[in-house]
Parts: sequence; C-alpha cells; structure tokens
Amino acid sequence: MDAPTRVLKAINHEEPDRVPAFESAFTNNTIMEHYGIPTGGGLTSGISALKYLPFKDRIANWAVSNQKFLAKGYTDYYEFLRRVKIDIGISLVTHTQRKIIKGGIIDEFGRIMKFEEYEGDGTIITAYHGGYLKNFEEYESWIRPDPHEPKRLAAYLAGKEVQEQMNNEILSVPAIGGMMEPSWEAFGFERFSRILGHPKQAKKVFDDNGELALELTKILADHGAELILIWDDYGFKNGPFMSPKSFRTYVFPWLKRICVEAHKRGSKILLHSDGDLMLLFDDIVDCGVDALNPIEPTTANPEYDIFKLKEKYGDKITFVGNISPVMLAEGTISEIEDYSKKLIQELAPGGGYIFSSGHSINPAITVDRWEAVMRVREKYGTYPIQAS
Repeated sequence: MDAPTRVLKAINHEEPDRVPAFESAFTNNTIMEHYGIPTGGGLTSGISALKYLPFKDRIANWAVSNQKFLAKGYTDYYEFLRRVKIDIGISLVTHTQRKIIKGGIIDEFGRIMKFEEYEGDGTIITAYHGGYLKNFEEYESWIRPDPHEPKRLAAYLAGKEVQEQMNNEILSVPAIGGMMEPSWEAFGFERFSRILGHPKQAKKVFDDNGELALELTKILADHGAELILIWDDYGFKNGPFMSPKSFRTYVFPWLKRICVEAHKRGSKILLHSDGDLMLLFDDIVDCGVDALNPIEPTTANPEYDIFKLKEKYGDKITFVGNISPVMLAEGTISEIEDYSKKLIQELAPGGGYIFSSGHSINPAITVDRWEAVMRVREKYGTYPIQAS
C-alpha cells in the first residue's frame, strides 16, 4: 500500500496495512546522519549564507519560487522519511522570508525568526524571536502575503514531484499558516493583546490571515492536494491563548469555511496546534477538522489526555500524536516502548490514528530512543492490531 492510500484510509477511519506515521518537524542531525542522510545544507543554511551577497533578498525569493530548486531541497529529507517509514512529508507554502537579517529572517507574516545551532550535533533550529510589527499602523503598511504568488504553487508542486519520484512512498502535504499563530506572532503577544482590546483592529488582522488560508486551501485542493496541513497553535500548556468566545469570533468561522472548501474539493485538513485545547475541542470538531496533531502530552490539564479524548471524539476526528518529547529525550527505553505500544494498541484499531511524537523530534533525542520507537511501530503497528 502506498503512503497516500495509507494516510487517507486512517483519516477516513478505515484500517490500512499499517499505522501511518508523521512528524511535524524532524530537527536532529544525529539521527538523520545515522540513516545515511547528509545534513548541514538545506534552505536555512543557504539563506544564512546569502547575508554576504548583494541582492540577497532577490536571490532568496528566486530560490523559494523555483520548483526544480525546491524539489532538490526536499529530496534528502523525503528520502530520510522513506527510510524510517514516516508516511507524510511537508512542503512549505507560507512562512517564507520577506527580509534577510543577521542570524535569520523576517518572514512574510512579520515574524523575526533566528537560526539557532544546537551545540551537540550542529542541528539548526529556526526559532521565533518576537514580532517585527510594533502596532496596528505598522501592520496596515505591511505588504500582505499574496496567495497567488507563484512560489506557493511551486512549493506544493515541488513536493509532489519528489513524491512521484519516490513512487508515492511519501505523501507530500502542503503546509500553510492559519489564523491565530501568524496574527499574534507578527507583533509579539504583549502588543497583540493590546490589539485585541480594539475589536475592529483584531478582526482585520484575523480576517487577513483567514482570507489567505482560505484562498490557499482552494488553490492547493484544486491542484490535487489530498491533505493540507494548517500550522496554528491555539494554546499554552494551561489553556488557550484567548477566551473561547474570542476564538469563536475571530478564528473558528474561518476554520469552518476552510474545512468546507477543502471537503468540497476532496481534500482533508490536518490541524497542528500545541497546548491544552480542552475548552476548544468541541469547536475544532464542529469546524470539520479531519485530523489533529500533536495532542500535546505535557499540558497542565490531566483531562487533556489522548485516550480520554479518543473515547469521546474517536469517531469524529483522527488523532495524530502523542509520545512526549520529554520522554523521548529523558525517559528509559522501556518507558518509551510501553507508551508507544499503548498508543498503537488502544488508538489504532479501526483507523483514526497516525503515529507521531507529541510535538517533534528535537536534537536531544538519541538514536537508541528513536530506534526504540521504530521497533514498537514495526512490531505492533501492522493491521490487524494485536490486543494488549
């Protein structure tokens, strides 16, 4: 069975040949090199090197708009995913650079992103360093991302090109920004909190990002995207960033429209949101989201538990997660194996589950711990799932 079939069967609550797997980010040079994949290159390093050249912004814009160039950039990463049997690879449709700065970029939403190096193995992590925009007036003068820019479709088609080269052993999924995360991160949370005190200003910011996400969903689905990932963190470890009422006013009407338009065109929506989403879960389901990642396991709320959520919502949404990154970095091999096995045995029967960490694979995770996860999935992740 190929990866697209495997993933879509699971999302449709059917049983594929084995439990599909996903990671929203895999930033670990040590593990990648262990599987024979060269590291140290890629788009981030290339952008960083451009700081020494004239016309650097123009060169970077060319790079993220050229399908052949992008496809070469995806090849090594998708090959790694294929070797470790992760079924979903991401192509980045938004979040591209607007301006290159020392140590990083200002992206098209207005976020300051810096390239940070993990001392252990040199892994480069792109980290948020605050909002570039100081107030609503600066926002109004900021050139908004255009969904029809050629680089959007180029990024998606580059991923599909590599998927086809790999005989569909990877499902390439285009990733776009949502409504919440790009809105507040353009300013930083303190400044954005002031904007929330002015409903007309807040609505303008959320609506701009909603329009962008909606239009991109239509474009990508019309060009055959079977699954679209929306990056849009909604919460802290102890609850949502805003009141549920504010989410229902500014965010969820757009999320519902996005899901409706995707479903009309035969596409599915995978929402990535960290944090404790307990107060928002009914709304997320009602909007029509098909799959949710990562069901963060380290929140402060004991009720935000993937096994309890599965009992209540298991026939309405697919769960994607939720092995704790802390456990993966610091736990014993037996703890990792036992929890991974429990996830598969309790969540995967009947479909509706995709195997994944509870956030991402970071540089602190060692090869032996990662391979422990791999062994469990290989042993217990084939359908029909063995009973515990």
